[in-house]
Amino acid sequence: MTYPAFDTSGIHGSAEWRTGPVTCEQCGCRLQPSLDAREAWFHFAPMGGRDARGCRVACVERAHDAHGRAAAG
Repeated sequence: MTYPAFDTSGIHGSAEWRTGPVTCEQCGCRLQPSLDAREAWFHFAPMGGRDARGCRVACVERAHDAHGRAAAG
């Protein structure tokens, strides 16, 4: 069985929209958005310097940007 070719004629511009989850650039953990409407993301349930998987990562308590980069601190 063959599938028809994908029609790209209606796609204009070069904008890329981020539709996936934000992940930490350092360790790859999925981040959750801040609850106070800031443009910041945090590790899910950080506990004593450990992420949700139990790994020790230096950025677990710090805010991250939309690209997963932790704020300096």
